[in-house]
Amino acid sequence: MEKKQLQKNLGAAAALSTVVGMVIGGGVFFKPQAVYEITGGAPGLGMIAWVLAGIMTITAGLTAAEVSAAIPKTGGMMVYIEEIYGKKLGFLTGWMQSVLFFPATIAAISVMFGQQAAILLGNESLVIPMTVGVILLIGILNTFGSKTSGAIQTVSTVCKLIPLVLIIVFGFIKGGGDNPIVQPLVAEGISPTGVIGQLLVAILFAYDGWINVGTLAGEMKDPGKDLPKAIVGGLSLVMAVYVVINLAYLWVLPANELAQYASPASAVATELFGPIGGKIITVGILISVFGCINGYLLTGPRIIYTLGQQKSIPVSFGKLNKNDVPANATLLMAVLSALYALSGQFNLLSDLSMFAVWSFYVLTFIGVMKLRKTHPNLNRPYKVPLYPIVPLIAIFSGLFVVLNQLFFAGAKSTMMSLGGVIVTLIGLPVYSYMTKKYANSDNDIDKAA
Repeated sequence: MEKKQLQKNLGAAAALSTVVGMVIGGGVFFKPQAVYEITGGAPGLGMIAWVLAGIMTITAGLTAAEVSAAIPKTGGMMVYIEEIYGKKLGFLTGWMQSVLFFPATIAAISVMFGQQAAILLGNESLVIPMTVGVILLIGILNTFGSKTSGAIQTVSTVCKLIPLVLIIVFGFIKGGGDNPIVQPLVAEGISPTGVIGQLLVAILFAYDGWINVGTLAGEMKDPGKDLPKAIVGGLSLVMAVYVVINLAYLWVLPANELAQYASPASAVATELFGPIGGKIITVGILISVFGCINGYLLTGPRIIYTLGQQKSIPVSFGKLNKNDVPANATLLMAVLSALYALSGQFNLLSDLSMFAVWSFYVLTFIGVMKLRKTHPNLNRPYKVPLYPIVPLIAIFSGLFVVLNQLFFAGAKSTMMSLGGVIVTLIGLPVYSYMTKKYANSDNDIDKAA
């Protein structure tokens, strides 16, 4: 038992605003390109997919929050899965997050940062240096202490809202509004059922961050009552913002043009405010993206640190520096992310991260139902509403995403997904080796004593 307890001082309004802040990131500025490329430049199914992905996210958040509240331990999903399924699967969760999800996500966002920064500077040869440079810079900054990281987050959060608000307001005021919005669903020759899975994977990247919502339970005055309000209200608000800004994009530029721009938001801003105004908005987007990278490089290394503390990986990664931050873990994640970023493939990297993490999200959803059977008397400050309907929706939604990527989204997606599976499974021999190594080490110490 920990001596210090979290203070229960969060109400529904504070929790709701925290949810919104955690989820809205850089994806909403860039993902419309992938969405309309998949639909062949048609808007309808893309707009529907933003709503469907939002509903999936709400059911996921409502479900995972129950296990978060029931197992109020530091470590997030890795700890939940370890408690439910055992140490080996718990390690695999942390391994997947450490070598796939966080590095691929950081790399994806950094690729967009590098591309936009290079365009802003008028020198496309700077894409890779800017991409790798921003990762390593933020990685180093995060070794200076939590105050530095917190300051970056504060500034970037404000800057995140400015481009969103300006594009939404002026998009509807100055945009022509004569572009198709709901029809056609997809371009001729494209099957809606064939591409819906790819669309959801692309868009779920913009909604990611919801898994952190459940960690609020320990700090809420009345989690059973207020947590579902915060999740449904907060994620519904995020979904509304995403739908509205995508409407604003279409109000200004047609879907087939948005599919041509790596940063649709910057293209729309340039159309609305001219070249100089567009560049100013792009700067705001870059600061927002900088904050997203910082957020992932702040939280991700804590997984590596925990694995080091558990002696599941070399213990050097489970140590803090003089600033009380896991510097070794942070620098390792920065280097891994930089290596991923050398591919320069934003959509490929973001899809890889979503496939990897949603596989384990499904295990978390199933775990909620498993705990209900194996530990019916477990203290649950919050219970998922409409049980078992909501968890089943979350489970089937997650399985659809994972199986679609693995089998039905084309050869490229299948190869990427299989690569993700292989990298995750490499964790098994690593776990076996490290477990034996430290078991033997402990035995030697006992004999010497």
